Amino acid sequence: MIRVALRGVRAHVVRFVLSVLAVTLGVAFVVGTFAFRGMLSSTFDDIIATTLTADVYVRGSQEVTGDATGPGGGSGGNGFAGDRTLVSADLAGQVEAVDGVARAVPDVSGPVVLVAADGTAVVTTGPPSTAFSIDPEDPSLTLLDGAWPGPGEIVLEQSAAETAGLSTGDATTVVLGGEPTPVTVSGVFGIEAAAAGAVLVGIDGETARDVFAPDGMVPQLAVWATPSSGTVDEDALAQRVGDVLPEGAEAVTGEQARAEASEAVEEVLGFVETFLLVFAAIALFVGAFIIANTFAMSVRERLRELALLRALGASPGQVFTSVLVQALVVGLVGGGLGVLAGAGLVRVIRWGLALAGMEFSGRVPLGTPQVVAAVGLGAVVSLLAAVLPARRAAAIPPVQAMRDDVAPDRGTGVRAVGGIVLVALGAGILWLAAFLGSSVADAPTGWAWLDDLSPRVLLGVGAGLVLVGVLVGSPAVARGVLTVLAWPLVVALRPLGRLARGNVTRNPRRTASTAGALLIGMALVSVTGVIAASTQASVRSIVENEVRADLVVDSATLVVPDGAVDAVTATPGAAVVDTVRLGLAPVATVGPAGNGTPSSDDEPDGSGDEPGAGEARGTDVAGVPAGFFDTALDPVTLAGDPTATLEAGDVVVHRRTARERGWEVGDTLRLGEGTAAVEARVGAVIDSQLVGTGILVRDDVFDAVVPAAQASVRIVYVSAAEGASAAEVEDLRAALTTAVEPFLVVTVLDREETASAFADQVNQVLVILYALLALSIVIALLGIVNTLALSIIERTREIGLLRAVGLGRLQLAGVIAIESVLTAVYGTVLGVATGIGIGAALPGVLADEGLSTLAVPWGQVLAILGVAVVIGLVASVWPAIRAARLPVLDAVTVD
Repeated sequence: MIRVALRGVRAHVVRFVLSVLAVTLGVAFVVGTFAFRGMLSSTFDDIIATTLTADVYVRGSQEVTGDATGPGGGSGGNGFAGDRTLVSADLAGQVEAVDGVARAVPDVSGPVVLVAADGTAVVTTGPPSTAFSIDPEDPSLTLLDGAWPGPGEIVLEQSAAETAGLSTGDATTVVLGGEPTPVTVSGVFGIEAAAAGAVLVGIDGETARDVFAPDGMVPQLAVWATPSSGTVDEDALAQRVGDVLPEGAEAVTGEQARAEASEAVEEVLGFVETFLLVFAAIALFVGAFIIANTFAMSVRERLRELALLRALGASPGQVFTSVLVQALVVGLVGGGLGVLAGAGLVRVIRWGLALAGMEFSGRVPLGTPQVVAAVGLGAVVSLLAAVLPARRAAAIPPVQAMRDDVAPDRGTGVRAVGGIVLVALGAGILWLAAFLGSSVADAPTGWAWLDDLSPRVLLGVGAGLVLVGVLVGSPAVARGVLTVLAWPLVVALRPLGRLARGNVTRNPRRTASTAGALLIGMALVSVTGVIAASTQASVRSIVENEVRADLVVDSATLVVPDGAVDAVTATPGAAVVDTVRLGLAPVATVGPAGNGTPSSDDEPDGSGDEPGAGEARGTDVAGVPAGFFDTALDPVTLAGDPTATLEAGDVVVHRRTARERGWEVGDTLRLGEGTAAVEARVGAVIDSQLVGTGILVRDDVFDAVVPAAQASVRIVYVSAAEGASAAEVEDLRAALTTAVEPFLVVTVLDREETASAFADQVNQVLVILYALLALSIVIALLGIVNTLALSIIERTREIGLLRAVGLGRLQLAGVIAIESVLTAVYGTVLGVATGIGIGAALPGVLADEGLSTLAVPWGQVLAILGVAVVIGLVASVWPAIRAARLPVLDAVTVD
């Protein structure tokens, strides 16, 4: 039977080509995902290995969490592991006195804006632009040209120099510490790893300390051991260094620092991998529809052949096995081709990223385990998709199959009931997800087991049930929906429309299965469209309702330079200037929410914190003027009075943070630590998408708890004098634009542009989603082509008779095209309806991300329907040509 199965594949190669292609595309996506992740991982491993080269690192002993930025807006630490408390640069002298230490170098770095040769700022699409103190003895740096920098000079990493078009001796400008500074390029250096798009600028140590560590606090110190003939014992050296460190500082080995950095990178890359694998799974799932349909139609066409095998003694198990062998061949071939396509895909992506200025490692890790797994995945998907058709083939009674007529299709009543139950269950779960996500109460339902469920997990479960329910119930509604969709064509294109309608409604199971692949893709596209439209509507609503200020001053680097703030304040006509400063501070509960007793993991830390306080956690803090909520923003107030709270020197808490920390109005918090700690009461709880920090305090409170060197200005709100006309506001904007022009990356936006800027950030992500979903649409297109081609083989005699009674070749091609369009539009209509239904739950689930308004992009819906027509026409070309070329006499005499 295996030889029979293989002979069947060779005899009907065309029948299986599109199935192989579907598997190839899905497996290529999976292989490409793993290879891309491996390439990213190897690139960052190389960067870590070549930048964290010291034997020991001295750093803060406490890890802090929060969204605020570190000194000058840059994160503390090495850029890979989590942020930690800072340490004094003066510790370098103590550490260098330790036996076995050759030198200890403070790590001083921060954000920079580099001006290219053409006078524009070098802006990356994600990687950082970082200036750092040059250590000429650092083994990870190699001077390629020129000399190391002195005051008024910079040295550029090779790829940054190429991007900026600068070379040794060129004069340019950098923005350091918020001030445009003219400098000369003293040289070009290289690092052993690819820079991955980062802009690296080296400056002299004195300038670095003045700009990024004016208070003498740095993220870490790199410690090198005294050169010796043997291997350095990092553990022993770290122990000796740790013995001389004060409280609040710790020493870790270089190996531990590199391991932590790699772990942090792997955590991020794990998310990227999961994100991409979701779309790969979608592609494979859609491809499974093609495989299942191919074998179902193949079994239907080969009824007599299979019956003859049964009559000659083949058992049902042998027939079952023969079909699965063919599926296995399809899976193995498709998997093998998918491996090659996936490796090629990653090389194309790497080439594209290189053109965008993001150089990655030249290695594309793809070992034997990955290849075997990918080929095996293709085989498993094919086998699972072919199980039901194989079971149907094995169950064919020899006598029934030897007759000329075909066994009638089973009814769709059970399908209808199953579909309704699944859709109803999924809709209920979606409603629960929206309710839990939008509720501001700690216990929305009162049942702990329900309240503890994740709204996003519920969203995924509910959406999956709805989608599966629609797929299950699709055959039950196919005949009715297709009749309605075909009505205009039946009336306008007689008799072609009627013939096409009869063909697609004759076997609703097959039509529904063919359209199922497109249904899935269009449902996901529709959900994405709802997200896009709802985000834009929500952002515009938020900006219109919350922003009181006339203008917003923002920066592409997410940090507005201090010099720009001074320039804005000095601009004539700027009546009110509200700055939002960000920083990190330890925050503990000392009032009712802490119940006056410490948590089980609270231990005295010698910081002067009073007994009975709740656990202090690093929290992002914003400092704003007392009248901020009267002149800059008008957020949704859930409890208390935000303006009165700031005026009293108390704390305004964001809804998200209040829920996470269990804070309520009236609780007392302690901000900061030691003698600088400040106690303040929670006076108001707000909900705002324009306020991303956990708590807001008055400027003087912020100054008391956040060191000046660790604070940065995130955004500035500016208002003209009360009663100013639109023309006066526009004049003010022109003046502000001129004032901040020297700072290169600072822009002045009105409310409309502010809304557009927020929406554009989301749209960039959505473009990626659309591109990934396009693969499922392409596979669905292959499915329609495949089904039509196989249906033509199945209906060869029917087509011959139609030609014999006068149907022309063009008319026959028209019938095939109409069938294809009806199938595509049917899948699209169900997919769009399903996607919009799922999308209706998104505002509730994603309320914390600002999705407060549901909007359906009706223009996009019409465009999708238009695309469905095009897909149908494109899919019909090859089957129509093949049908039109069938010889009439051969067709009417076919068995």
